[in-house]
Amino acid sequence: MSPSRPRTRTLHSHRQRLTGLAATALIVAAVTPVALVVTVTTASAAPTATVSPGTVAPGGRVSLNVEGCGTKTGKATSRAFGDVTLTPGNLEATNLFGAATVYRDAPTGSHPVTFECANTGRRVTVSLQVTPGAARGGLGGSVDSMSPGQMALGGTLAATALGAGVWVLRRRSATAH
Repeated sequence: MSPSRPRTRTLHSHRQRLTGLAATALIVAAVTPVALVVTVTTASAAPTATVSPGTVAPGGRVSLNVEGCGTKTGKATSRAFGDVTLTPGNLEATNLFGAATVYRDAPTGSHPVTFECANTGRRVTVSLQVTPGAARGGLGGSVDSMSPGQMALGGTLAATALGAGVWVLRRRSATAH
């Protein structure tokens, strides 16, 4: 019996050692691809950016959006509007947002807008077209292009419609009683 006991201990010891090595190899194999994918994704993925509207008249407003910075702040810069600080649009800071007013004396043509992610050196550049007579951002050109007479006429028509609606409702309630 004593010759078989050392052999059983040896087999048991080898099994424990092999089980431990297999478990370690499995853990390393499971963690390594994830770490490599995360490293490759964050290192090579460039941020994406948009300027909306892409064509605007001098003095118009544009919305600025950059995705994929991985930071809580950023900056957008252009000759058309200067520097704008971008801030997170959600708690995860996956998107950074800002708004800018294009200079009234901005020259017409294509203007590069460079988005820079804070403290990372990551950048992306998109184009903004400045064209006279293009859509005005902000109020959509609905107020700036109207004369005071047109605004007064619109206000009068709206007030008349409201008054007529109140008169009809009061007349109905008086007839019902």
